[in-house]
Amino acid sequence: MSLGYELIEQRPALHRYVASLVVTDPHHVEDIVQETLLRAWQDADRLGRDTRPIRMWLFRTARNLVIDAWRKRRAVPAGLAADLFADRPDHANVAEAVCDRVVLTDGLRRLPAAQREILVHVHLLGRGGEEVAAGLGIPLGTVKSRTHTAVRALRETLGSAAA
Repeated sequence: MSLGYELIEQRPALHRYVASLVVTDPHHVEDIVQETLLRAWQDADRLGRDTRPIRMWLFRTARNLVIDAWRKRRAVPAGLAADLFADRPDHANVAEAVCDRVVLTDGLRRLPAAQREILVHVHLLGRGGEEVAAGLGIPLGTVKSRTHTAVRALRETLGSAAA
């Protein structure tokens, strides 16, 4: 049996397996399945289909792709990029800075999206209230209110994390 037919035969089972791992996003499931099948096609000469079933290779590769995607998504909160913080002050103690960043990132993740967005714009990017209001298309009073609420929520979140 040719590789193409084997891949077509295994696709429904592979799709069900990936869907059991990535239950929230059907588009992400399809991306993982397609990437897995593409890699199988590209590595056809190295798969050793004569000695072992291709299904094991497909499932292991799909699982690894799901894990890689999960790690990539959790590395940096959405909307933030390292180049935005190029002018950060130097920390004498790198370990302390890393710990602070982990705690802050975890705290930000626990906030609702609207509060996280306001804190990033106002405190991390240093934008003024009017600039944030214009950029987000919301009134200045809403920016002030959300900033106040978000700072309080972040303090509570970080306080409960420290306890």
